[in-house]
Amino acid sequence: MKVTIDNITLEVEPGTTIMQAARMIGPEIAPPAMCYYEPLKGTGGKCRGCLVKVTAGSEKDPRPMPKLVPSCITTVQDGMIVENTINEQVLETRKGIVEFLLLNHPLDCPVCDQAGECHLQDFSFEHGVSSTRTVEDRNTFEPVDLGPYIKLNMNRCILCYRCVYAADQLTEGRVHGVMHRGDHAEISTYIEKAIDNDFSGNIIDVCPVGALTDRTYRFKSRVWFSKPEDAHCDCDKCSGNVTLWYRGDEVIRVTGRKNEWGEVKEFICNTCRFERKKTSDWVIEGPTKIARHSVISANKYGANLIQPSFSIKQAALAYKLIDDDRDRSFLPAKKSLPSSEKK
Repeated sequence: MKVTIDNITLEVEPGTTIMQAARMIGPEIAPPAMCYYEPLKGTGGKCRGCLVKVTAGSEKDPRPMPKLVPSCITTVQDGMIVENTINEQVLETRKGIVEFLLLNHPLDCPVCDQAGECHLQDFSFEHGVSSTRTVEDRNTFEPVDLGPYIKLNMNRCILCYRCVYAADQLTEGRVHGVMHRGDHAEISTYIEKAIDNDFSGNIIDVCPVGALTDRTYRFKSRVWFSKPEDAHCDCDKCSGNVTLWYRGDEVIRVTGRKNEWGEVKEFICNTCRFERKKTSDWVIEGPTKIARHSVISANKYGANLIQPSFSIKQAALAYKLIDDDRDRSFLPAKKSLPSSEKK
């Protein structure tokens, strides 16, 4: 089965979604995902951040789809043609999606523990705008402790439902979910009940923003000041494959291993996450591979290997051509250095 995405044609298996096909090409083509989480069944179709334009439905029926479709839940057809990064309607729509997600989301990135790992930060930088049209007050909630390890900052929640699906599929009895409807919807537990099952910490890993945070790690360090190391241990509850985050010689945080899409393939138990904070508890495998564009890679690679992608993109966005026709005939000509003095 063939599908063409942004003028790139590839072979895929039947049942593959547009999102999965785009990810086969690479991150430069793959649509952003705020609610879709491949390891969790049923996720996707809620944030509308991954909308794409289908210009040809299939080889048998080449008519374009009348509206933009969510790539995470739309299955490819043989001969389908999809436009993502090259379609102006898609890019303009994503600006509106970012603005919608930020309607009630506080701009507290300087104090948020998710800074540097936040998918909403990446989404808003790539597709958002620097100004807002809203003047109304944002919804505000008080932080809530969901047990001894997790704190909920509902102000930052974008209602992606990832944590609900994680609790449904990883635990025997989910005690939290989305309460109320519409503008009053919020993540909450049943009558302030604590989330205390053995795999509850995984809802921290799946949260794309800083709504669910690790109480043992809060305000300890910025992610770019810590050093991630892959490690494993013998655990009778989970795979034991984790990422240790060091500040000096101290393990300040333990998380599941995430792939290039920020998704955990092997979920870990609370014992590994919260109780094993010593190097002696683990077998160290080596430094975690971090994408070069990520702020986490700061000071972890040689200067000759780091490309200043952020500054280049920001300069391109803010570039303004200035018509400067002033007379420069009075300026002295620049003298070139002799070849022997050039370095």
